[in-house]
Amino acid sequence: MVAIVIAAFVIFFCLINPVFAKRITTELCDNPKYFCYVVKRGDTWQKLFKEPEQVNLVMRINRMNTRLHKGMTIAIPKTISNDPLLYSPLPNDIDPPGEKVIIVSLGQLAFGAYGANGRLEYWGPISGGKSYCADVRSRCSTPPGRYRIYTKQGSGCFSTKFPVGKGGAPMPYCMFFKGGFALHGSPTVPGYHDSHGCVRLFTNDAKWLNQEFDDGHTRVIVKP
Repeated sequence: MVAIVIAAFVIFFCLINPVFAKRITTELCDNPKYFCYVVKRGDTWQKLFKEPEQVNLVMRINRMNTRLHKGMTIAIPKTISNDPLLYSPLPNDIDPPGEKVIIVSLGQLAFGAYGANGRLEYWGPISGGKSYCADVRSRCSTPPGRYRIYTKQGSGCFSTKFPVGKGGAPMPYCMFFKGGFALHGSPTVPGYHDSHGCVRLFTNDAKWLNQEFDDGHTRVIVKP
């Protein structure tokens, strides 16, 4: 009986993670500025969008850099601009914080990098922690709160904990903000929360934050 309850618990938490992606796609499909496309067999990002800038933009809008699969629905803007800031799910301006700040919105599956004047300088998709991680048998969601980056590494950063018992999972351009929680690059940002608690970013976004934006102790605000 206990085993059945645990199995049901795990299945429940595994199923709710993709709900974020479905909710965001549904919201965009209802937006008159977008239309939605159902992926067909053989479709790839590169086949659907010829220009690399278009591929990058539509991946960002859909919060994912992983492969397309038949039956998947993606949102596409009716007018494609070369300015990604036009498609940000986060506000273009916030009250001036007086310092640089990275805002992570778990609900929007996105981050925004804001200057001291409160102006959005950059945004990108994220994948936060899953509600439950079977390999560690515990909740592993990313904790909301206010933090600061306290250490960072370059392209060679890796996990000392995952995979469990071995470590070695790549975490390029990692920026730690709370214990073992970090912002870092990943080729697996799937459009929903899928990590052990870290905030996965597109690798180019992590590199930009690490090298061009962070001053070594940048404020990080994680919102639900």
